[in-house]
Amino acid sequence: MKDSTDISIVIVNYNVEYFLEQCLNSVFNALGEVKGEVFVVDNNSIDQSVNMVRERFPEVKLIANKQNLGFSKANNQAIKQACGRHILLLNPDTVVEEDTFEKVVGFMDQHEDAGGLGVRMIDGKGKFLPESKRGLPTPSVAFFKIFGLSRIFPKSSIFSRYHLGHLSEFETAEIDILSGAFMLMRKSVLDEIGLLDETFFMYGEDIDLSYRIQLSGSKNYYFPETRIIHYKGESTKKSSVNYVFVFYRAMVIFAQKHFSKNHAFLFSFLINIAIYFRAGLAIGARFVKRAFLPVVDYAFILTGLFLLTRYWLQMDIQFPEQLIRYAIPSYALIWLMTNFYASSYDFPQKLSRFLTGTLFGTFVILAFYALLPKSFQFSRLYILVGTGWVIGYYILSRIYLHFTVRKKFRLNERTNSRFLIVGSEKECERVEQVLKQINRKTELVLSVSPEQEKQASQAGTLSQLDQLVLNYKADEIIFCARDIAVQDIIQWMIRLEDDHLDFKIAQPDSSYLIGSNSIHSAGDLYFVDINEISKPFNKRLKRTLDIIVSFLGLLFSPILLFWYQQRWQFVKNMFHCFIGKKTLVGYSVQDRPNENFRLLPRIRQGILFLSEQLHVQDDQTTDKLNFIYARDYNILKDIHVLKRAWKKLDRR
Repeated sequence: MKDSTDISIVIVNYNVEYFLEQCLNSVFNALGEVKGEVFVVDNNSIDQSVNMVRERFPEVKLIANKQNLGFSKANNQAIKQACGRHILLLNPDTVVEEDTFEKVVGFMDQHEDAGGLGVRMIDGKGKFLPESKRGLPTPSVAFFKIFGLSRIFPKSSIFSRYHLGHLSEFETAEIDILSGAFMLMRKSVLDEIGLLDETFFMYGEDIDLSYRIQLSGSKNYYFPETRIIHYKGESTKKSSVNYVFVFYRAMVIFAQKHFSKNHAFLFSFLINIAIYFRAGLAIGARFVKRAFLPVVDYAFILTGLFLLTRYWLQMDIQFPEQLIRYAIPSYALIWLMTNFYASSYDFPQKLSRFLTGTLFGTFVILAFYALLPKSFQFSRLYILVGTGWVIGYYILSRIYLHFTVRKKFRLNERTNSRFLIVGSEKECERVEQVLKQINRKTELVLSVSPEQEKQASQAGTLSQLDQLVLNYKADEIIFCARDIAVQDIIQWMIRLEDDHLDFKIAQPDSSYLIGSNSIHSAGDLYFVDINEISKPFNKRLKRTLDIIVSFLGLLFSPILLFWYQQRWQFVKNMFHCFIGKKTLVGYSVQDRPNENFRLLPRIRQGILFLSEQLHVQDDQTTDKLNFIYARDYNILKDIHVLKRAWKKLDRR
């Protein structure tokens, strides 16, 4: 049995049902003449991954764990049952080419010294992933990577050994470390060196296993003659502080296991410095990304307002000291905040939002101004002139950013997308209906034939795809997996690779599209659009309402407690709502959350629900109410529920 099975493919899954389905489709298409078996080890996913595998892929050997055992233990469960001459560890967020398994098994059979093999990986934008080939993270290699020298000298054989930048991405070469996303190993070597070290829960286990393959006398190879798409590349995780701690701690375990005591101490010392250095960078980068522009805007607005006071001083009109000290900074802050709530800082940016936000801020300032005592009222004209300055600043600064920084600061970005769908007429029509269902704003949808000849309704053929993208200024290409091979999809993704062009793959008979709109994010999943509640503007308003109501609830709790039986619970709910642990209005609770409930956009646990006083008991009606709440959300819904059911704010 062992001799007759060429390859055992092991996929560890955790809550990525749709990516897993796409991966399995590509895996079975690629097996072809290669004799193989496929294992899926599910680490207690809460989505419908297990049911999907049982229903759609009955030939898969499924191991459904009742808890998350981690990457190493889950892989080992399947490897112990595997019969193949080769073991492939494959991530669920990957897509393999039709001849991938034939090529990699052939390479291993021709190279008896090969113990492990990795392939050329690209991300969802068609960009090469440098983690396809890596060097051993010795103290010097780690130092050069941690402190950025590898980025400064990306092709250096000294400074860029972590990603082996001196080796061509197009040439087969011996390497040190294989990527856990696609890690092919000879079973006989694993029998000799042992399985994955279960000390590693996540990250580092691929480095440890690769190193042990080398210690056994076998070699690891980078093999670029076949390619895979890996949606969640290494660059997608580095902004996470948790990733920094988990990944670098794994490096410490590796060093303590394999290096000499002196080298392990030096490596651990460097890694501990790196943890806090990179964590600090991650936190700092996140703060700068979110706060830098508003802080700069506030500084310029405030400077301009102070300069305006010079005009009044030249006219011998003295500004009261309290106005300069308190009022002017407050004016600037109000204009900044109203622009924030007017979505002026959301992308793509629109000048109309700055106009709306600033004018609303002026209204707020004048309203407060009217309530002040006469002795504190100084000049409405100054407020109006200040309004002109703020509007002028925003317009000029955004035009400047439009022409200098470009990218997301482009002011003429279209909000409606132009799509090219590559597939047969029937599949293109089906995918177009999916686009309508998911409520994507479309300006243009054209079908492209995968054959040499096109139908009258089609814009062109696959061989003309680059010209069609240019002529129609396409934003997104959707490939129909039923009609076009993964090899061709990958080839065109690499050929058309562009930051402004997105790619999606439509699986046969599916109601979702998978791709990646950014090399800095994980894979994206398109299905029916129920994300109104997740839009930044609505999230801000919802959180603001939570803060205001919970603050007032806590402030007036000595009086309000007379209306509630569970008084301590009311105070507890208000406190949790104020700190962001709960929200005033959330989804209706179900005894047994089903697939529909799990697909809803994530929000905090609610105190009140949309179904208040409707006496809804069945899950089907509850599903519909939750769906409507997420799809059509606006702040008035929460206010209406709050007005109707405020006496239930003491609910447990």
